[in-house]
Amino acid sequence: MSKEKKSFFQVMGSYPKSFWVASIMELFERWAWYGLFAVLALYLTGSTDEGALGFTHTEKGQIMGFVTAILYLLPLFTGVVADKIGYKLSLIIAYVMLITGYYFMGEVTSYSTVFLVFLYVAVGAAIFKPVASAIITKSTDESNSTLGFGIFYMMVNIGGFIGPAFSSTLRTQYGWKIVFIQAALVIFINLLIVIFFFKEPDRVKSEESLGEALSSSFKNIWEALKDTKLTVLLVIMVGFWTMFNQLFYTLPTFIEDWIDTAALHDSIASVSPWLASFMSGGGTSVNPEMLINIDAGSIVLLQLLVSYYVLKMRHVSAMITGFIIAAIGIGITFYTGNGLYTILGIVIFAIGEMMTNPTFSSFIALISPKGKEALYMGTYFVPVFVGNFFTTFVSGNLYQAWSDKLTLLQGEMSKRTLDMPEISKEFTKNDYFALASEKLNMTQNEMTQFIWDTYQPNKIWWVIVGIGVVTILALFIYDTLVIKPKEKQEISS
Repeated sequence: MSKEKKSFFQVMGSYPKSFWVASIMELFERWAWYGLFAVLALYLTGSTDEGALGFTHTEKGQIMGFVTAILYLLPLFTGVVADKIGYKLSLIIAYVMLITGYYFMGEVTSYSTVFLVFLYVAVGAAIFKPVASAIITKSTDESNSTLGFGIFYMMVNIGGFIGPAFSSTLRTQYGWKIVFIQAALVIFINLLIVIFFFKEPDRVKSEESLGEALSSSFKNIWEALKDTKLTVLLVIMVGFWTMFNQLFYTLPTFIEDWIDTAALHDSIASVSPWLASFMSGGGTSVNPEMLINIDAGSIVLLQLLVSYYVLKMRHVSAMITGFIIAAIGIGITFYTGNGLYTILGIVIFAIGEMMTNPTFSSFIALISPKGKEALYMGTYFVPVFVGNFFTTFVSGNLYQAWSDKLTLLQGEMSKRTLDMPEISKEFTKNDYFALASEKLNMTQNEMTQFIWDTYQPNKIWWVIVGIGVVTILALFIYDTLVIKPKEKQEISS
């Protein structure tokens, strides 16, 4: 007996209240997270006279890389805790941590306190992450799960687009502290939602203690990682995540240092004054986070179209093609100092991301032995964790040495034996640029172009794109040696 095919509206009406509550909470949580994370590199390294912290890029890389790596490792275990204490209590704990964490991130200023408070935020986010996915899983079935997870992914990207857009305008008009207050207020809305509208779903209660459950989680991960085919795939995917992370960790400061966003604003204004105002937060130059936000906007607009195209391709072919497109896109963004090419590169990168990221989950399922799909899917966040760890050094140490405008300018001033004061609270990063341009007898734009021509800070693209090329070659070899033989075996059996 064939199953009756439901219409789109019948499927939409089949989701329970818990599905929509979880989806809305995901939108707000991503709004808060990306509203902060999209501007965090700028806040950490910006000049103190503008309310930023003036950290080095090495310090920025450590804060963003190490903490975010921990964030993506913890869901392997926080999901176990949520199953024991209940989803509602887990969400309340997560939201209280996020509200207080986001607020106090805007109050602390030393490296150690920022690191610790951001780590506190990451723990709260790690508690939320597996619970939201679990609620969606429990609220869907075979007949509506594909569309259900599509809606959920769409909510992620809508929140990921709205957050930076609000932060861009808020920080331009009111300063940096309002960005952190915004994040706390958005999560407070989620706290009200979970208290008044969320009903605890049925959970299978285990007789295992919390310690035993955590031990079982460790054993399950180890059992999956003992499969060489899976482990090699996860290692390959580390390259993708290391390259992908440059969009949020490195590109915002690269744009701030080297792209003439005032000229870009004028170019956009000649076509659409409203769009130029929107992308500049009401200012006179395009904010870097709004350029980065083109990635999320592209996903919201094009994901369904790209996903439909990918349906016609083999999983590995889709991933390899996505890697190639993403590598081309990220290369373009770092290669030139032209803002229009930055926009083009981000759009191209987004298309590659849309082909690769959703396909990865299906790819893991493809290589999973029968009956072990859930076990293998539990390793999804491992390459994300390791990729963030390695990003620390590309976005931090390497950018500091090769591409940081202040570091390169300090080297040039020293080479010319031109005395300059040390950066301090009294003599900020912006003060240094102003005095250096005066001593070099150049405008600031001329000075920036001179440093670009002399030191070629865009050479960091060789490393970032090189990571992508190695990943592409590794995946091609993996496909040839592992996946194609498996597909042939399944066809012949």
